[in-house]
Amino acid sequence: MGTLTEEIFSHKLGRAVAQGETVVVDVDRVMSHDTTTPLAIQAFRKLTNGGRVFDSKRSHIVFDHIVPAATIAAATLHRDVRAFAQEQDIPILQEGICHQVMPERGYVAPGGIIVGADSHTCTYGALGAFATGMGSTDIGVAYATGRAWFLIPPTINIRITGRLPFGVYTKDVSFEMVRMVSVDGANYRAIEYTGELVEQMSVSERFTLCNMAIEMGGKAGLVAPDATTQAWLRGRVDHEYPMLAPYNPQYERVVEIDASKLSPQIACPPDVNNVVPVEEVEHVRIDQVFLGTCTNGRLDDLAIAANIMQGKTIHPQTRMVVVPASREIYLEAMRLGYLETFIQAGASVGTPGCGPCIGRHFGVLAPGERALTTMNRNFTGRMGDPTAEIYLGSPATAAATALCGHITDPRNFL
Repeated sequence: MGTLTEEIFSHKLGRAVAQGETVVVDVDRVMSHDTTTPLAIQAFRKLTNGGRVFDSKRSHIVFDHIVPAATIAAATLHRDVRAFAQEQDIPILQEGICHQVMPERGYVAPGGIIVGADSHTCTYGALGAFATGMGSTDIGVAYATGRAWFLIPPTINIRITGRLPFGVYTKDVSFEMVRMVSVDGANYRAIEYTGELVEQMSVSERFTLCNMAIEMGGKAGLVAPDATTQAWLRGRVDHEYPMLAPYNPQYERVVEIDASKLSPQIACPPDVNNVVPVEEVEHVRIDQVFLGTCTNGRLDDLAIAANIMQGKTIHPQTRMVVVPASREIYLEAMRLGYLETFIQAGASVGTPGCGPCIGRHFGVLAPGERALTTMNRNFTGRMGDPTAEIYLGSPATAAATALCGHITDPRNFL
């Protein structure tokens, strides 16, 4: 009897667990990327003194944050990480953002426990796994032992009902969610998403919801697996997995969101919970639009934007950067003509990866510039100069804004 998080840990340990209990468990996968692996290597070497990773087939290094290398320092870092990966027989994945590539590769399945040296590892909970970000030291230990310790967290239930209104998308719902809970209202809480709208969401949309769990301080974000999950995993995961679900869960708090009452939302600088309806900031001048990231760089996101931009041209005073989340998405978007639409409109299309999300690659901002992006964070200095301002919106809002040169209600183009 318990929340989905408690059910997953109970299944893994073969006994019931209780909220607040400290446990040590075998993890299913360990992941780090190009900017977090170096510190994990240091911790690993101190612990093992020249030893081997616990399992090279369940240890994953992804190059996504600064790819291709943008500086000599990044190239040197990549070289050193490649040497470690070769030594440990760990293939380096260089085909997109870790949080997209890991599920695409079938490395995430319901009931699994995954730890990653990136805060948005919580994205994988969309597939019914318990996935969480950890510091590089803990990841180095996990690479060495295949184990990690956890305090079984309290759980907040976010129940989403109603139908999405015209021009409103899952990203808009996620902004309302963060506004209601706040950026620290779910510190070290698991967040379980339920409700009729969640049940109707695609896996891609569930990825967006779970990705934003950390923006409330959440330890993990989860959706119980169902037929939609199984259909997405078919052909990706080749082993059996448990279809766990909450059983008489005791939630610390229940947050109710009626999506039918929402309009397109914007998260204004400098905090993700500084959320207002789009009409309150419409006509704010925008220098650059960025479509992509682990929050909204998937195929359906690109499709929404491409449908708005088909046959149109980006505003002459605005730049647009588009970065598909993975090679798989890039190739399919190219086949369907989405990338051609963006290029014809005047956008720059980048190599699958994180792009300018962390302000170190492919489209950083100059002093005083403003961006509208589909990212998950708008902290000061996130995309470049600390005086630049970052507004967050849905893919539809991003596309409409790129065409007009100012924050624009996407319903004007739908």
